[in-house]
Amino acid sequence: MPMFFFAKIFWIISQPVAISFLLMAASVVLMLFSFRRLAIAAGLVSLTLFFLIFYTTAGALVVQELEDRFPRPAAPADVACVIVLGGGIPTLVDGARGGYDLDDGGDRYIETVRLAGLYPDAKIIMSGGDGSLEGIAMKEADVIRRMFNDFHIDPARIEYDAESRDTYENAINVRLILQRLNLSHCLLVTSGFHMPRAVAIFRNLGMEVTPWVSDYRTTGKERLRLSVALPLINAGLLSTGVREWIGIVAYYFAGRVSTLYPQ
Repeated sequence: MPMFFFAKIFWIISQPVAISFLLMAASVVLMLFSFRRLAIAAGLVSLTLFFLIFYTTAGALVVQELEDRFPRPAAPADVACVIVLGGGIPTLVDGARGGYDLDDGGDRYIETVRLAGLYPDAKIIMSGGDGSLEGIAMKEADVIRRMFNDFHIDPARIEYDAESRDTYENAINVRLILQRLNLSHCLLVTSGFHMPRAVAIFRNLGMEVTPWVSDYRTTGKERLRLSVALPLINAGLLSTGVREWIGIVAYYFAGRVSTLYPQ
């Protein structure tokens, strides 16, 4: 099975909420078969995990560790190209509704528009296809092509990769574009939590990029504490952070990155 499909399926059962649910289901089954002690243990672990997911800042801490890896540097005097990775468009919604509905990662595109104005001679490379398991969503590059056109960015400046489905394919396809255009030392624009894995992949494929974080999810001053007012946000942060760490570890053992935590 290609790694893309394996990763999608594995994540369905390995995300924190799913693990909590599976443990609770196991508790019920064990109780039905009179394994009372095991049932109680599984139930307690499930409830503890549920509490950590929804009612603490555990998720913020996990994401913050990723975000703090690459602080944004001072703006360089000159930039040859800006690479922006997909992941900020709910393509199923955009395909049905039209327009530009950005999700939390949509900051990537706003920042790219700003950089396009700041560095008018820089090439823009947008990499993002259909990352859905079913392959039925719009390609993100097609949505962003319309968006950049509406922002009056010269189309001659922009290269699009609409075939990438994950970060590794982003890097593979961007490398082909950079080789064709003879470009190097580009800014890499993506979310803070995603930057360590993205940088590690690009470097492993021989591309030196300057990390340019565009989307932070935490304050940078998080500590472990109760957080009962925003349970869905807490759960979303933990899911995001755990997924990214699983991705880094999986890429490391697959030989796609040479380090678990790039400097």
